[in-house]
Amino acid sequence: MDISLIIIAILLILILIFALATLIPLFAGLMRGAPYVPSNKHKLDIMLRFADIQSGEKVIDLGSGDGRAVIAMAKIGAQAYGYEINPWLVWWSRYLIKKAGVQDKAKVYWRNFWKDSFSDYDAIILYLLPGTMVRLEEKLRKEAKPGCRIVSNAFVFVDWKPEKEEDRVYLYKK
Repeated sequence: MDISLIIIAILLILILIFALATLIPLFAGLMRGAPYVPSNKHKLDIMLRFADIQSGEKVIDLGSGDGRAVIAMAKIGAQAYGYEINPWLVWWSRYLIKKAGVQDKAKVYWRNFWKDSFSDYDAIILYLLPGTMVRLEEKLRKEAKPGCRIVSNAFVFVDWKPEKEEDRVYLYKK
């Protein structure tokens, strides 16, 4: 067998694996309710500044994607958690958490956040679709503890007036 055919076959397999690894998280998220669209560094910096996270606080990212916000919050010293419904992104974020060396302060859950309470968190950050915001607003108004900082990237709550806004990042306080 010609070595060039083997090399071409290996390259094609690698391209296919890369394509699947890229597309599966996108389509899995769409099938379960939301696409994977990560917050860029500029927006994440604003979100973290608005959340005013202190060392030792308990914080969460709803729809944590690749875990970049969870990792950043853990590096500040918070006990950082994430909820993600896409199993590929949960696996990837857990890998990145370990690679960043913050596995003692960061954890990403593969489950639906609608079933859990947010009453223990000092700060909640999110980048979710507008259709989710109505129902989430009601849940957070009921469950978030007094003083909780809630930061949303790109989308606003329907009836809740933000305390601060910068570059389409919104801060709400309970």
